[in-house]
Amino acid sequence: VELEESGGGLVEPGGSLRLSCVGSGLSFTRPGMGWYRQRPGKSREFVASIAWHGGGATYADAVRGRSTISKGSSTNTRAAENTVILQMDSLSPEDTAVYYCVAGKTAADVDNSVNLVWGQGIQVTVSS
Repeated sequence: VELEESGGGLVEPGGSLRLSCVGSGLSFTRPGMGWYRQRPGKSREFVASIAWHGGGATYADAVRGRSTISKGSSTNTRAAENTVILQMDSLSPEDTAVYYCVAGKTAADVDNSVNLVWGQGIQVTVSS
């Protein structure tokens, strides 16, 4: 079972980033997926989630209005269901964190951190 994240790195304030995550070997047939993050000196926190069909997107207050979560667009339905993308704009240094891709049985499980599969995390640093 694996969630492989990509797209992190160094971004200037006001810039954008696009994080991608592809799941493999998941036991959930149509997983809810999402992102958490852990900022320096802070607890891990929810960022966004989405249902297997690409609807029902939910965002944390800190990122709502400048973020979009979406599912993959592969013609391979199973691959698309196991892929999640997070687009974040208007980044600030407060967005500096390790971002974790997660998968759960449902999007509600992702929202509530119930029985999730976690990726290893990817560093995003917002700095000039």
